[in-house]
Amino acid sequence: MTKAYARSSALWQLAQDAKAGSDAQFQFVKFFAQLAITEEHYATIAGLRDGSISLEGLEIDTDLRWELLEGLALGNKVSHADIDEALAADNTANGQQAAARARATFQTSEAKLAAFASVVDTDTLPNAIVRNTALGYQHVNDPACLEPLVERYFGSIKTLWESRSYAIAEALVVGLYPAPLASTELVAATKAWLSVNPEIPALRRLVVENLAGVERALKVQARDQK
Repeated sequence: MTKAYARSSALWQLAQDAKAGSDAQFQFVKFFAQLAITEEHYATIAGLRDGSISLEGLEIDTDLRWELLEGLALGNKVSHADIDEALAADNTANGQQAAARARATFQTSEAKLAAFASVVDTDTLPNAIVRNTALGYQHVNDPACLEPLVERYFGSIKTLWESRSYAIAEALVVGLYPAPLASTELVAATKAWLSVNPEIPALRRLVVENLAGVERALKVQARDQK
Protein backbone atom coordinates (compact mmCIF):
# COMPACT_ATOMS: atom_id res chain seq x y z
CA MET A 1 0.00 0.00 0.00
CA THR A 2 1.50 3.34 -1.04
CA LYS A 3 1.43 6.38 1.19
CA ALA A 4 -0.63 8.25 -1.42
CA TYR A 5 -3.24 5.49 -1.49
CA ALA A 6 -3.34 5.29 2.30
CA ARG A 7 -3.73 9.07 2.60
CA SER A 8 -6.57 9.28 0.09
CA SER A 9 -8.37 6.28 1.52
CA ALA A 10 -8.03 7.72 5.01
CA LEU A 11 -9.67 10.95 3.87
CA TRP A 12 -12.64 9.04 2.48
CA GLN A 13 -12.96 7.08 5.71
CA LEU A 14 -12.83 10.32 7.71
CA ALA A 15 -15.57 11.75 5.49
CA GLN A 16 -17.76 8.74 6.19
CA ASP A 17 -17.11 8.97 9.92
CA ALA A 18 -17.60 12.74 10.19
CA LYS A 19 -20.71 14.29 11.67
CA ALA A 20 -23.49 14.47 9.08
CA GLY A 21 -23.70 17.88 7.47
CA SER A 22 -20.58 19.17 9.21
CA ASP A 23 -17.90 21.35 7.68
CA ALA A 24 -15.40 18.59 8.49
CA GLN A 25 -17.40 16.14 6.36
CA PHE A 26 -17.44 18.64 3.49
CA GLN A 27 -13.69 19.32 3.73
CA PHE A 28 -12.76 15.63 3.91
CA VAL A 29 -14.74 14.96 0.72
CA LYS A 30 -13.17 17.97 -0.99
CA PHE A 31 -9.61 16.89 -0.21
CA PHE A 32 -10.37 13.26 -1.01
CA ALA A 33 -11.37 14.39 -4.51
CA GLN A 34 -8.15 16.38 -4.88
CA LEU A 35 -5.95 13.47 -3.83
CA ALA A 36 -7.71 10.52 -5.47
CA ILE A 37 -5.31 8.04 -7.01
CA THR A 38 -6.98 4.67 -7.71
CA GLU A 39 -9.85 3.37 -9.81
CA GLU A 40 -11.74 2.76 -6.56
CA HIS A 41 -11.30 6.38 -5.56
CA TYR A 42 -12.43 7.69 -8.93
CA ALA A 43 -15.50 5.45 -8.86
CA THR A 44 -16.40 6.86 -5.47
CA ILE A 45 -16.01 10.43 -6.72
CA ALA A 46 -18.16 9.69 -9.76
CA GLY A 47 -20.79 8.16 -7.50
CA LEU A 48 -20.84 11.20 -5.25
CA ARG A 49 -21.23 13.45 -8.26
CA ASP A 50 -24.03 11.50 -9.93
CA GLY A 51 -25.84 10.72 -6.69
CA SER A 52 -25.38 6.94 -6.68
CA ILE A 53 -23.21 7.33 -3.55
CA SER A 54 -24.26 9.67 -0.78
CA LEU A 55 -23.27 10.69 2.72
CA GLU A 56 -25.91 11.71 5.20
CA GLY A 57 -26.09 15.49 5.43
CA LEU A 58 -23.60 16.17 2.62
CA GLU A 59 -24.83 18.77 0.16
CA ILE A 60 -23.18 18.54 -3.25
CA ASP A 61 -23.31 22.25 -4.02
CA THR A 62 -21.98 23.90 -7.17
CA ASP A 63 -18.47 24.40 -5.82
CA LEU A 64 -18.17 20.82 -4.60
CA ARG A 65 -19.49 19.52 -7.92
CA TRP A 66 -16.58 21.31 -9.59
CA GLU A 67 -14.14 19.85 -7.04
CA LEU A 68 -15.45 16.37 -7.81
CA LEU A 69 -15.21 16.98 -11.55
CA GLU A 70 -11.61 18.12 -11.17
CA GLY A 71 -10.88 14.94 -9.22
CA LEU A 72 -12.27 12.91 -12.11
CA ALA A 73 -10.17 14.92 -14.58
CA LEU A 74 -7.12 14.05 -12.48
CA GLY A 75 -7.84 10.40 -13.26
CA ASN A 76 -8.73 11.14 -16.90
CA LYS A 77 -12.21 9.81 -16.13
CA VAL A 78 -14.12 12.62 -17.83
CA SER A 79 -13.82 14.47 -21.12
CA HIS A 80 -13.64 18.07 -22.23
CA ALA A 81 -17.29 17.68 -23.24
CA ASP A 82 -18.14 16.91 -19.61
CA ILE A 83 -16.42 20.11 -18.54
CA ASP A 84 -18.25 22.07 -21.25
CA GLU A 85 -21.54 20.63 -19.95
CA ALA A 86 -20.71 21.62 -16.37
CA LEU A 87 -19.77 25.11 -17.52
CA ALA A 88 -23.04 25.47 -19.42
CA ALA A 89 -24.82 24.74 -16.13
CA ASP A 90 -22.67 27.24 -14.21
CA ASN A 91 -21.49 29.86 -16.67
CA THR A 92 -20.41 32.29 -13.97
CA ALA A 93 -17.00 33.80 -13.21
CA ASN A 94 -16.43 31.05 -10.65
CA GLY A 95 -17.58 28.40 -13.09
CA GLN A 96 -15.24 29.66 -15.81
CA GLN A 97 -12.31 29.58 -13.39
CA ALA A 98 -13.19 26.08 -12.19
CA ALA A 99 -13.51 24.87 -15.79
CA ALA A 100 -10.08 26.27 -16.66
CA ARG A 101 -8.56 24.52 -13.66
CA ALA A 102 -10.29 21.22 -14.49
CA ARG A 103 -9.13 21.31 -18.12
CA ALA A 104 -5.55 21.87 -16.99
CA THR A 105 -5.80 18.97 -14.54
CA PHE A 106 -6.13 16.19 -17.14
CA GLN A 107 -3.13 14.00 -16.44
CA THR A 108 -1.44 13.56 -19.80
CA SER A 109 1.54 15.35 -21.27
CA GLU A 110 -0.67 16.54 -24.14
CA ALA A 111 -3.16 18.12 -21.75
CA LYS A 112 -0.42 19.76 -19.70
CA LEU A 113 1.17 21.13 -22.88
CA ALA A 114 -2.20 22.53 -23.98
CA ALA A 115 -2.67 24.18 -20.58
CA PHE A 116 0.84 25.61 -20.71
CA ALA A 117 0.35 26.96 -24.24
CA SER A 118 -3.02 28.50 -23.38
CA VAL A 119 -1.42 30.90 -20.89
CA VAL A 120 2.04 31.31 -22.43
CA ASP A 121 1.31 31.65 -26.14
CA THR A 122 -1.44 34.25 -25.64
CA ASP A 123 -1.93 37.13 -23.23
CA THR A 124 -5.66 37.60 -23.75
CA LEU A 125 -6.98 35.46 -20.90
CA PRO A 126 -8.25 37.13 -17.71
CA ASN A 127 -5.86 37.01 -14.76
CA ALA A 128 -8.14 34.68 -12.77
CA ILE A 129 -8.25 32.17 -15.62
CA VAL A 130 -4.45 32.27 -15.91
CA ARG A 131 -4.04 31.57 -12.20
CA ASN A 132 -6.56 28.72 -12.19
CA THR A 133 -4.99 27.16 -15.26
CA ALA A 134 -1.65 27.17 -13.44
CA LEU A 135 -3.27 25.52 -10.41
CA GLY A 136 -4.70 22.74 -12.56
CA TYR A 137 -1.38 22.38 -14.40
CA GLN A 138 0.39 21.51 -11.16
CA HIS A 139 -2.40 19.18 -9.95
CA VAL A 140 -0.92 15.74 -10.61
CA ASN A 141 -0.47 12.42 -8.90
CA ASP A 142 1.91 11.16 -11.60
CA PRO A 143 4.42 13.99 -12.16
CA ALA A 144 5.94 12.24 -15.18
CA CYS A 145 3.39 13.99 -17.40
CA LEU A 146 5.25 17.25 -16.68
CA GLU A 147 8.66 16.04 -17.82
CA PRO A 148 8.22 17.15 -21.47
CA LEU A 149 7.47 20.69 -20.25
CA VAL A 150 10.75 21.33 -18.40
CA GLU A 151 12.65 22.64 -21.41
CA ARG A 152 9.63 24.63 -22.60
CA TYR A 153 9.31 26.25 -19.19
CA PHE A 154 12.90 27.47 -19.03
CA GLY A 155 12.72 28.64 -22.62
CA SER A 156 9.68 30.80 -21.86
CA ILE A 157 10.07 32.47 -18.48
CA LYS A 158 12.40 35.29 -19.48
CA THR A 159 10.06 36.37 -22.28
CA LEU A 160 7.07 36.09 -19.95
CA TRP A 161 8.82 38.27 -17.41
CA GLU A 162 9.57 40.93 -19.98
CA SER A 163 6.18 40.92 -21.71
CA ARG A 164 3.56 40.45 -18.96
CA SER A 165 2.50 42.41 -15.93
CA TYR A 166 4.46 41.67 -12.77
CA ALA A 167 1.53 39.86 -11.15
CA ILE A 168 0.88 37.56 -14.10
CA ALA A 169 4.57 36.94 -14.80
CA GLU A 170 5.07 35.95 -11.17
CA ALA A 171 2.01 33.68 -11.26
CA LEU A 172 3.31 31.91 -14.36
CA VAL A 173 6.95 31.63 -13.28
CA VAL A 174 5.81 29.99 -10.06
CA GLY A 175 2.66 28.23 -11.28
CA LEU A 176 4.17 26.62 -14.37
CA TYR A 177 7.35 25.45 -12.66
CA PRO A 178 7.13 21.62 -12.76
CA ALA A 179 7.76 21.36 -9.02
CA PRO A 180 5.84 18.07 -8.60
CA LEU A 181 8.65 16.32 -10.50
CA ALA A 182 10.94 16.95 -7.51
CA SER A 183 13.86 15.29 -9.28
CA THR A 184 17.61 15.77 -9.46
CA GLU A 185 17.13 16.43 -13.18
CA LEU A 186 14.84 19.36 -12.41
CA VAL A 187 17.38 20.70 -9.92
CA ALA A 188 20.10 20.49 -12.58
CA ALA A 189 17.92 22.21 -15.21
CA THR A 190 17.05 24.99 -12.77
CA LYS A 191 20.67 25.58 -11.81
CA ALA A 192 21.67 25.57 -15.48
CA TRP A 193 19.13 28.32 -16.22
CA LEU A 194 20.33 30.38 -13.25
CA SER A 195 23.96 30.04 -14.36
CA VAL A 196 23.30 31.63 -17.75
CA ASN A 197 20.73 34.22 -16.66
CA PRO A 198 22.44 36.48 -14.11
CA GLU A 199 20.29 39.50 -14.97
CA ILE A 200 16.79 40.39 -13.72
CA PRO A 201 17.19 39.82 -9.96
CA ALA A 202 13.45 39.68 -9.29
CA LEU A 203 12.99 36.83 -11.78
CA ARG A 204 16.02 34.99 -10.42
CA ARG A 205 14.58 35.27 -6.91
CA LEU A 206 11.44 33.42 -7.99
CA VAL A 207 13.45 30.72 -9.75
CA VAL A 208 15.73 30.34 -6.71
CA GLU A 209 12.66 29.95 -4.50
CA ASN A 210 11.29 27.32 -6.89
CA LEU A 211 14.61 25.50 -6.69
CA ALA A 212 14.65 25.64 -2.90
CA GLY A 213 11.23 24.00 -2.78
CA VAL A 214 12.40 21.09 -4.93
CA GLU A 215 15.57 20.65 -2.90
CA ARG A 216 13.51 20.48 0.30
CA ALA A 217 11.23 17.89 -1.30
CA LEU A 218 14.22 15.76 -2.29
CA LYS A 219 15.57 15.88 1.27
CA VAL A 220 12.20 14.72 2.59
CA GLN A 221 12.12 11.89 0.03
CA ALA A 222 15.62 10.79 1.05
CA ARG A 223 14.66 10.82 4.73
CA ASP A 224 11.51 8.78 4.04
CA GLN A 225 13.59 6.11 2.29
CA LYS A 226 15.82 5.52 5.29
